[in-house]
Amino acid sequence: MTGRSQEDGGPAGRGFPGAGRAEVARPAEHVTPQMLLQRCDSPLLLAATRCAIDLAEIRGWSAATVAGVFYGLKAVLDGHAGEDLVLLSVVRQRVRPRSHSSATRVAEVLAELGMLHDDTTAAIRAWIDRRTGELPAGFGRDVRAWLVVLLDGDARTRPRSHATVYFHFGRVRPFIECWAPTRGHLREITSSDVDTVLEPLRGYRRCNAITALRSLFRFAKRRGLTFADPTRHLRGGRGAGRTVLPMTAEQIQTVQQAAATPAQRLAIALAAVHAARPGAIRELTLEDIDLPGRRISIAGHRQPLGELTRDALLAWLDYRRATWPDTANRHVLITRKSALGTGPVSASYLADYLGRHQRGISLEHIRRDRILAEALATGADPLHLALVFNIDHTNAMAYANAARNLLSSPAEQALPRRPE
Repeated sequence: MTGRSQEDGGPAGRGFPGAGRAEVARPAEHVTPQMLLQRCDSPLLLAATRCAIDLAEIRGWSAATVAGVFYGLKAVLDGHAGEDLVLLSVVRQRVRPRSHSSATRVAEVLAELGMLHDDTTAAIRAWIDRRTGELPAGFGRDVRAWLVVLLDGDARTRPRSHATVYFHFGRVRPFIECWAPTRGHLREITSSDVDTVLEPLRGYRRCNAITALRSLFRFAKRRGLTFADPTRHLRGGRGAGRTVLPMTAEQIQTVQQAAATPAQRLAIALAAVHAARPGAIRELTLEDIDLPGRRISIAGHRQPLGELTRDALLAWLDYRRATWPDTANRHVLITRKSALGTGPVSASYLADYLGRHQRGISLEHIRRDRILAEALATGADPLHLALVFNIDHTNAMAYANAARNLLSSPAEQALPRRPE
């Protein structure tokens, strides 16, 4: 049995080479901080372990998490003299295969000690250099400059996510390869060239392509790389041609059936009552909630707290308090993973966990339906929509126009009625 524990790489067998038979079988959740400190075989590991224990008290980490962080620190700091910084890529490489360990928590400890260097950004820059270097001569340098501005931002644009950089380049690259046999530079591309590559595309593929091309050529025009913007004549892009229609009774019933857990019910209530965006739901903190005053601040917009949202919020807070009583995370929605830190839940948590039972009906879909319903009920007044939901005038006008079209259409009377 002792041999099996060593082979499995259990907590004691892996982290405590000198442990006795009884301690080898000891579960990670029963390993105390004092035991971890006694097993430190270097001053650097001792300092890092003490820092991990301090962070655990602040963040509410469990004993198993602290033990897992210790194993990760031991793997990362093995052979490290402490003179150089530890690369984040090395942390992820060494910690990821180890059970009970978390690269994120290990990185937090090293960052707290001032020993961490985030070299992961360099990976996407190397990717940009490699992929733009593969483009036909005359295009690579300008496309590279565009992608770097997408990544870092500039005086006129905010930085975009790595996913956006990958996405835009993936849309644009086939077009550049198509133009390369007859064109040698972005400034030689004409509106006819753009129309030719877009002609076969339909639906969301066309919208995505237009969005990426606009971004590229607007950048090129601002930087003086082209004389004119060949995408200026395009009509479309993100959300173009999208008809805004009320949700059907079947869709509403699907959402109601999907709201099975306290977290799901709260997220759906915030979208369905307050038209909260998924990002705003993720960023909502406990300080944004005023239960005695029945007020809530969503994305900085203070508004009354509806009865439905209040009930869902109270149910979630009871569950949150019982499940993670010691967490230092101030965000309203937390998960088993985010409860160990201070950041919001991931975007994929809302998209996957909360939305996977809704059969394609996203929180954004529910949010749009809420605004449209308000427009239909208030005579399609864009000013009212802008004030109630804190949206800009362009979006308010779009919803108001959609409501007017529905109200003036003969088919409006035939729209499915919602259940009372």
